[in-house]
Amino acid sequence: MTGISVLLPIALLLGLGALVAFLWSVRNGQYEDLDGAARRILLDEEPADNQDDS
Repeated sequence: MTGISVLLPIALLLGLGALVAFLWSVRNGQYEDLDGAARRILLDEEPADNQDDS
């Protein structure tokens, strides 16, 4: 029974910490542009200067 009395508050604190971290990330706009990173990886915006035209 003493194990539960120690582990239960630890689990509740970890869950509360995860909830706070999630709410912080939502408020700071981490989830606003979910498709942007997926599209940027497909675009080739770097110049092709490393090709030799011999």
